[in-house]
Amino acid sequence: MWKRLASSREEESDVPASPQGTTAATRPDQSQAPASQRAAFAAVTVLFLAWGFITSLIDPLVAAVKGVFTLSTLEAQLSAFAFFIAYGVMSFPAAAIIGRLRAVPAILLALATMTLACLVMLAAANIASYPLVLAGLFMLAAGITVLQVAANPLAAALGKPEGSHFRLTLSQTFNSFGTFLGPAIGASLFLKGVEVADGAALTPEVRDAALAGIDRAYFWICGLLIVLLAFFWVNRKRIAAAAPPSQPTGGITTLLGQAFGSRWAVLGAGAIFIYVGAEVTIGTQMAFYLSDKAIWGASLEQAGKAVSFYWGGAMVGRAIGTVLLARFAAARLMALFAAIAAGMCAYLFLVGGVSAGYVALAIGLFNSIMFPVIFTLTLERSSASEEATSGLLCTGIIGGALIPPLAGAVTDAAGIFTSFLVPLACYALLVVFAIGAARAPVLRRASSESVH
Repeated sequence: MWKRLASSREEESDVPASPQGTTAATRPDQSQAPASQRAAFAAVTVLFLAWGFITSLIDPLVAAVKGVFTLSTLEAQLSAFAFFIAYGVMSFPAAAIIGRLRAVPAILLALATMTLACLVMLAAANIASYPLVLAGLFMLAAGITVLQVAANPLAAALGKPEGSHFRLTLSQTFNSFGTFLGPAIGASLFLKGVEVADGAALTPEVRDAALAGIDRAYFWICGLLIVLLAFFWVNRKRIAAAAPPSQPTGGITTLLGQAFGSRWAVLGAGAIFIYVGAEVTIGTQMAFYLSDKAIWGASLEQAGKAVSFYWGGAMVGRAIGTVLLARFAAARLMALFAAIAAGMCAYLFLVGGVSAGYVALAIGLFNSIMFPVIFTLTLERSSASEEATSGLLCTGIIGGALIPPLAGAVTDAAGIFTSFLVPLACYALLVVFAIGAARAPVLRRASSESVH
């Protein structure tokens, strides 16, 4: 299977996989401690599940705050903005922190920051303050940003170089399991009895129940983060020993220079920007779309629970993707998936009806491999260090802050159906990126082969 993968990767490039002169004798031996690497990979994958769950709570939260605080769609989408803007602000500081502290201490710092953020969310729910909700979401995402910058290349590197696409997609499958759980649990806690008809205010009882649900959700998340923090503290030496060696990369200025000096690091960040923007736009608009009378006419709570199937599709797709990526070139598979997703968005805009609700939920199936494949395709083609490349890629996640408010503004101006033209355009651009990646030369296979 791995031979087929290596063969398919070589089809994407006419240059050798390791142009820097490394040979089989000089490369680090990835098979020296397979058991410790597997254990470290499993521990890192737990982080993917945790931040997937926390991130997907944004979808029901956007619907809830619109009713609780009597907001427009654009104002409610500021919740997504506050969360995802942290990636733009914190990705390069996160890369600098990781370059100075190394991955495992940075992960511990991130978990501590996220725990503190949950306490801010508890305070926001108890005093019913939307600005404090936004502050808590920003802090929470700042911690997740450090996890993203540290864990994505770490998961890709903990094993044989030719298996990097497979490993990161497998970790992202568990991330998708977390995103599958988040909307269902969040809808039950946040949206019971909440409806968001324009100009309608919630009763005090419904409003208090929604705020209490937010309080309970982040209380339990706080407890789970403390458990994760303790787990990584106990196992910090084992995970650090299994991680591939790397060299200090300098400060933020050095990292910025490296990242923006690499054409493929910039292109990959742009691809992440539009992908995450499309994915989050669809997720945060989904409950409003399914509750529309022209689609399903479901209650907001029922529609919010159904969003789990959107993220569940990504989970199933990533499980299937781990098999497909062992047989087919990653860039070509991504081009196919992005083209299908674009076509589905066109269906949502043009057709409507009950069938459109099912098509909307199924888009997650084709979102599945895009983030990990964009990430690893870029790492393979970037001339910058992996810390710098990863920092710029995670900066691209700011698309989740900027594109959903754009879709919200389109909804307020032209209706929910028209808003799906926004992700349609994003997927079309991703097809172009994937085709370009298929034709571009590969500079390295994994982090252990090329450390600057």
